[in-house]
Formats: sequence, structure tokens, C-alpha cells
Amino acid sequence: MSLFSAIHTYDSRISADGSFEREKEETMEKIINNAPFALVLVFLVIGFVLLIKGADFFVEGSSSVAKRLHVPSIIIGLTIVAMGTSLPETAVSVSASLAGNNELAVSNVVGSNIFNLMVVIGVCAILATVNVARETIRRDIPLSLICAGLLMLLGIVGLGDKTGMTLGHLDGVIFIVLFACYIIYMVRTAMKASKEGKKVEIEGGSDEEIKLVSVPVSILFIIGGAIAVGGDVTVDAASRIASDLGMSQTLIGLTIVSIGTSLPELVTSIVAARKNEVDMALGNAIGSNIFNILMVLGIASAISPISIITENIIDLCVLIVFTICAWIFAGTKKKIGRAEGLCMVALYAAYAVYIIVR
Repeated sequence: MSLFSAIHTYDSRISADGSFEREKEETMEKIINNAPFALVLVFLVIGFVLLIKGADFFVEGSSSVAKRLHVPSIIIGLTIVAMGTSLPETAVSVSASLAGNNELAVSNVVGSNIFNLMVVIGVCAILATVNVARETIRRDIPLSLICAGLLMLLGIVGLGDKTGMTLGHLDGVIFIVLFACYIIYMVRTAMKASKEGKKVEIEGGSDEEIKLVSVPVSILFIIGGAIAVGGDVTVDAASRIASDLGMSQTLIGLTIVSIGTSLPELVTSIVAARKNEVDMALGNAIGSNIFNILMVLGIASAISPISIITENIIDLCVLIVFTICAWIFAGTKKKIGRAEGLCMVALYAAYAVYIIVR
């Protein structure tokens, strides 16, 4: 089937019983499955671009509305902007969970967390010394370890699911509740520090850095970004690539998909490192890892149960070990230098070799 004929079939399948969305998803999957391999790679790139731009639109629209409602920039940065950066992982994991590609749902999050921690921070440290805040060492890294351990525990035990090795609806609700508690705590802490006159650095930046757009455009940005249509395209393309190359969904999720959804963080960190503005790099990476586990997998498993396989448990153990390594590097001199950065990138390279050959 040619791409043109597949699209023509798509246009003619709008049924009267309201099944347009289902038909559209099935047709897109057929287009990707019947397309040449080179075109599938193009679809994968398009999916990543849609995910990243969708997140940008969501953040811009939501931040503009929040500013119009006189919401403090501290809260905007800790909620809207922080969650917006995890939208690509959310879209991929939710789409994969709904499509039954459960291995991709979990491996995408775990792979993104490992990449953020070892490559993003490692590259930053190589380019410029990363100073580490005391709160990151005392609060954020331990909490990240707890989240990874909780994910592994709930995945093995299968709370609310008799079969075990499954993140069920109840597990997802637990993650979402913990995520809400974490957000409330972070906002209260930041507001308290602000009242005490302490400098509070956040991802959202100052009020002047938040662009104001009209309300209709803001709503359009929010809806368009939240839909994150790139999720389905990315999952379908990744599944096709895995099938053609004889790779597992887990391997695709840990490599191509996780790196693709983490590229914005890597690019942003490199730019910041070149400007010698990497003081928040580790804190942002750790915060992103917490968001990915509690928010992304929380939403995905609350919508549709996610099966956990042995490889996921092994990768979670690797994530925990790597987090402990970063904790040690950060805690020794309150900074991560070039030597530690090279070590972190080398550890990721060794892990990448392992997951490819296993």
C-alpha cells in the first residue's frame, strides 16, 4: 500500500458512529507498518518533534494563563514548566500502555531517567563544573532513590493486582497521590524561602521571562500540547523499528525513545554549560526523574495496567546504582567536575553496550 492510498483510506473512514479517533489511530498504525523503513525513521523524528513542540506549546499557554491570573512565577516554574518538560515521556508511556506495548511504557521512563542522570549531567560536568545545592544532596537525591525503589517494589508485588509483576490502577493512584504531595511540599518550601528573602531559582524563571499570549491562543496551545499527538506516532514507529531490526520493545525504549524524549534536556544543559550557568543542572535532572516515575508512570498505569518484566527490574537496579554514584559524586565536594562527568558518561556507555548485547 502506498502512502498516498493509505492517507486516502484514512480520509474515507470517518464513520457515523463516532469511531473517528479509533479509525485514525488504526490507519496511522497501518501507514507506518506498510511504509518503507527509511520513511518509518522519518515518522519517528516527526513524532519526537511533535512531542517536544507540544510540550513547548503547553508550557507557553499554561504559563501565560497562570500569569494573567497572577499566579507567582515560583508556582508556575515548579508545576506547569516542570510537568511540561515531562510531557514527551508522558505521551509516549500513556500511548504505549493503551496500545499494549507495556515494555515500551516502563523502559521509556527508566531509560530517560538513566540518560538524564548520567549523560545530561555528565556532559554538563565535562563542559563546566556543576555546583550542587545542599537541598539536592539532602532531599532530592534520596527522594529519587525512594521513588525508584518504590517503583520496583510495587512492580514486583503488584499491589491491587493478584498476578504480580504489574503496575495496576491502584499503583498508579498511589504514584499520583505521592506526586501531588511532592508538588505541594515543593511549592510551600519555595514560597517560604521567597518570603524569607532567599534566592529561589526555578525552571519557570522570572515573571518577565514568561511570554503573554492572548487567551484564545493560550487555550489552543494548552489543548494542542496536552493532546500530544506525537505519542502515537512515536510508539508506532518505535514498534515497527523494533520488529524490523529484531529488537525488543525494552531495548527500543531504553535507547532510541528515551534518548529522543530527553534531547531537549540535553540541548538545554549544553547551552547552559557553554554560558557557565549549570548550577541547577543536577537538581533539575533529579527533579525530572522524580516527575517521570510519579507523574508519568502514575498516569499511565492509572489509565491502563502496565506489565513489568525481569529486564525492567534489572534496569531499575541500574538506575538505583547510578543514582547512588551521582549522590557520592555530588556529596564529596558539593560539585561534580570533569573527571566525575567523564566517569558518568563512561558508565552510561557501558550500560548501553550491556543492554544491546543482553
